[in-house]
Amino acid sequence: MTVTKYSANGNDFVLIIKKKKKDRSKLAKKLCHRQNGVGADGLVVLVPHEEYDFEWEFYNSDGSRATMCGNASRAVAHFAMDKGISTDGVAEFLTGAGVIRATVNGLYVVSDMTKPIILSEEIEEDGEKWWFVDTGVPHLVAIRESVEEFDLEQARRLREKYDCNVNICHVLKNRLLVRTYERGVEDETLACGTGMVACFLRANREGLVENSVQVFPKSKDELYVSLEGETYKFGGQVTKTFVAETLI
Repeated sequence: MTVTKYSANGNDFVLIIKKKKKDRSKLAKKLCHRQNGVGADGLVVLVPHEEYDFEWEFYNSDGSRATMCGNASRAVAHFAMDKGISTDGVAEFLTGAGVIRATVNGLYVVSDMTKPIILSEEIEEDGEKWWFVDTGVPHLVAIRESVEEFDLEQARRLREKYDCNVNICHVLKNRLLVRTYERGVEDETLACGTGMVACFLRANREGLVENSVQVFPKSKDELYVSLEGETYKFGGQVTKTFVAETLI
């Protein structure tokens, strides 16, 4: 099987093209394994769709399914353009959270994210106020004075309690510093697109940032999140790491 590896600011994915939908949970676990497989945070499978350029199946590294992933949406849009599945610099594809439209300009990709839903603004955990936001997948968001320390044991407990990703963020002028613990990976990742959008949403609603900001995840790469009308846009560069044959 031919696989393509992409990194979207430290969030890495294995991408493959298949003709039909099926359960590929076991394949995802094998391919995403860091020692015995290709190694990745997730597997994305492109399958044909009658109305859109394609439909995706998205799997976390533990084999679980996810409806949406912001960084993967940018990687897969570039991949689809590279393969001629999408053309004219625009990719439109169906995810479990809805249709994503992404524009591709060289290695720079901007995804129009699915409309976020604020599930709660009143969650209190460990004496701290959290927002619960669904940006395609559910996220807890706390705003802190610093993100230097991230208690992963607390993050794991909250992930289990609320079945969501857990984010902490810090506002530095009109920039956001974000760290995310991702379910399905069950650890902190170097970047999480839907998490960055969730953090931006809270900070923007609370008047802490403007409608367009630089966002820096743990990878320290520079990304952008903006609110244009009612559309949340998420942009940054992607890297096509390699193409390889695997015996898995």
